[in-house]
Amino acid sequence: MGIFEELKQNFKQGNNLIKLIYINIAVFIAANILLLFVKFNNRDVAEAIINPWFSFPSDLKMFLFKPWTIITYMFYHVDIWHVVFNLIFFYWFGQIFLQYLDNNKLLSVYLLGGIAGAALFSIAYNLFQSYSGNDINGILLGASAAIMAVTIAISVIVPDYVLNLLFIGSVKLKYIALFYVIIDIILIPRENPGGHIAHLGGALYGFFYGLNYKKGIDISSGFSNLLDRFLNLFNPRKKMKVTFKKGADEYEYNRQKVDKQKEIDRILDKIAKGGYESLTKDEKDFLFRSSQ
Repeated sequence: MGIFEELKQNFKQGNNLIKLIYINIAVFIAANILLLFVKFNNRDVAEAIINPWFSFPSDLKMFLFKPWTIITYMFYHVDIWHVVFNLIFFYWFGQIFLQYLDNNKLLSVYLLGGIAGAALFSIAYNLFQSYSGNDINGILLGASAAIMAVTIAISVIVPDYVLNLLFIGSVKLKYIALFYVIIDIILIPRENPGGHIAHLGGALYGFFYGLNYKKGIDISSGFSNLLDRFLNLFNPRKKMKVTFKKGADEYEYNRQKVDKQKEIDRILDKIAKGGYESLTKDEKDFLFRSSQ
């Protein structure tokens, strides 16, 4: 199997976390190949030629002519370290997110968090003139706001989840999330104010999403349903295939389904009593596979 076929297969079989990471990488590579193709290799040209078509503008009039940028900006990176650190961060916290919530919720929080980041960015630029001109041409690009939404959402839902950090040790998720929010607030007057404001917009959405989810309310459900309908337009309908199973086969299938649900219920009860860290590695793996 060739490398492109393998990547294609991994994309199809992967969860939404893997797919979002693949899309970010693909857009980054495509943009840089385009620059190489036209023999441009400096940042100024990237801004002049590519950025206006993919990044989110602070100018509302420009946005009206390029409304797709409110989505494309959160998949578009220019600097390699920007995309590398963003996607590593996203992979870590996305994995935790998927341990407790499903694929559709991850995608919805990512997109709505990115939209919230763009909205706060636009409000700040158009209401507070002191920010105008401080950013690169008043544009927003990168997945940071969307990733911040996912990070804060899961930090609110499971605040006491423990991560073992190199040179630091065990740290609860809520403190890591709080650290990044404080850093963004501190850096607003110092560098890239629009970017840090957008991060806070994503964080705000993630915070409210997490609070409502703990109350049993999924504030992204309407958007998720709309997104499903849109994506289904691009999926060819499969022909209905009728099969007949023997009674014994159907009985065995139902028995396995019941046994699997019993094991899930047992693990969830264990989490409720002792927390996620009380699970064995096999139990964590089983719960992760069941969530796919």
